[in-house]
Amino acid sequence: MARVGLPVFTHPACLAHDTGPGHAERPQRLGAVVEALREALPTLDWREAPRATRGQLLRVHASSLLAAVLETRPDARMQLDPDTVLSPASAEAALRCAGAGVAAVDCVMGGEAQAAFCAVRPPGHHATGEHAMGFCLFNTVAVATAHALDRHGLARVSIVDFDVHHGNGTQAIFDAEPRVQYLSSHQMPLYPDTGSPQERGVGNVFNVALGPGTGSRRFREAWQDTLLPAIDAFAPQLLLVSAGFDAHWRDPLAQLQLEADDFAWLTHELVALADVHALGRVVSLLEGGYDLQALRECSVAHVGALRA
Repeated sequence: MARVGLPVFTHPACLAHDTGPGHAERPQRLGAVVEALREALPTLDWREAPRATRGQLLRVHASSLLAAVLETRPDARMQLDPDTVLSPASAEAALRCAGAGVAAVDCVMGGEAQAAFCAVRPPGHHATGEHAMGFCLFNTVAVATAHALDRHGLARVSIVDFDVHHGNGTQAIFDAEPRVQYLSSHQMPLYPDTGSPQERGVGNVFNVALGPGTGSRRFREAWQDTLLPAIDAFAPQLLLVSAGFDAHWRDPLAQLQLEADDFAWLTHELVALADVHALGRVVSLLEGGYDLQALRECSVAHVGALRA
C-alpha cells in the first residue's frame, strides 16, 4: 500500500487532448490509469496540475515550438507529424502536463512528500527542444528537470526512462549538461531508432538496448548490472522517472515481454537509491503504454512501490 498522502498530479484537460479515432495515444489510457489508482490505492492525495509558465517551458524549448503548440489554435485536429496530433484542446493539456511535473518537483523539494506521480497525457520524452514528435508536444520530464536545476539549485539530477521507446528528446536536451544524468532501457530496433550504447553525451548518458522478445531476466540484469550502479555512482539529489509501461508483454506497439512485477521491482530499487542519495525524492511522470489492462496493472504496481 502506498504511503498515505502520496501526491498524484493530474487534470481533466489531459483527457480532452483529442488524437482521433484509432490513435494509440487515446484519452482512455489516462482514464484507465486514474481509475485503477483510485480503486487500488485509495489514500493517494489527488491534486490539480497547474499550467506551466512560458518561462518554465522556455528553459528547454524553443519559442517556435511554444508558438506551434500554444498559438496555432486549430478548429479541428491537425497533424504535426504522422504520429503527433494537435487538437483544439491540446494546448491546455500540454500546459497542464508540464505544470504537473513542475508542481511535483516543488512538492518533493519543499518536503511535502518524498515522492509524487504525474498522471498526465500526452507523453513527453520524444519532444526535442525544437520539435513535437512521437505523440509528444512538450517534454514534460525535461521541463521538470530544468525547473529542479534552476529553481532549486540542484547540482545532480538523474532521469530514469524505462519506456520501451528511447527518450530521444530528453537525451538530446541534456546530452551536454553534466548536472543531468539520463539512463534508459528500451527496445531496439524500434521507434525512434536512437539510444545506442555508444551515445554517451558528456559521460552523462547511459543506454541499454534490448532486443525484441526480451523478458524480465534480461531487463532486470540491465538495470542491476549497468544502470542502477551508474545512478549510485552519480549520487543524484533528485530522481525523475519517465514511466512508460509499453514494455509490458500486452503492449501492441512493441515486443518486450515484461510483467507488472518488473516495474514494481525497478521502482523499489530506485526508491532505495533515492533514500540513500536524494532524501527519498522521486518524481515520476506517465509516458507511454497502449494496452489498457497493462496500464492498469503497471501503474498500480509502480505507484504502490513509490512509497510502499
